[in-house]
Amino acid sequence: MSLLVTGIAPAKADSVSSSLSIIQAQVTKGRAPKTGYTRAQFGPEWADVDRNGCDTRNDILKRDLTNLVFKEKTKSCTVLSGTLDDPFSGETINFVRGNSTSMEIQIDHSVALSNAWQTGAFKLTAEQRKAFANDPLNLLAVKGKLNLQKGDGDAATWLPPLKSFRCDYVSRQIAVKMKYNLWFTAPEKEAMIRILKSCPEKGTPTS
Repeated sequence: MSLLVTGIAPAKADSVSSSLSIIQAQVTKGRAPKTGYTRAQFGPEWADVDRNGCDTRNDILKRDLTNLVFKEKTKSCTVLSGTLDDPFSGETINFVRGNSTSMEIQIDHSVALSNAWQTGAFKLTAEQRKAFANDPLNLLAVKGKLNLQKGDGDAATWLPPLKSFRCDYVSRQIAVKMKYNLWFTAPEKEAMIRILKSCPEKGTPTS
């Protein structure tokens, strides 16, 4: 799923720079007030921003799950079941669509929406915030309970239990924040540096 973000300066990160060197170079700021934040500030939940006929949640399920089964007559869009190798825990989770089962797998915003709001997204246009909320770079299918546990935490307050994934996790957060010109808090930067020192050559993802 491709997505064009307009009106935002190109990210300062590039394929040569490591996540560690990028975050070390960032100037930190405190969190802005949460005043004015609502989920609606980031557009309708799981919009079809790329107009492929599928909402963003189903797009990410299709990307991240295997053994997919689709609902008939949805043009391979609505995911009925599949298997997730959960990046947060390392567990294998079987997904079955249903009122009581769908939320066992949730779509995590690597940089949470309210966190983004407090670190610069309040300055973005409505269209840019909608793009942010539906950007595949910022989204991962994960174990629902861990997504709820994370809430709107940043790297200073919450990290995936699977330690081997933490370098990937914070590198993705850095890539997202750079793409949308969001800033980092001092505790967040400190936590990211601590993690990335174990993988100093780790680059930032592009999708």
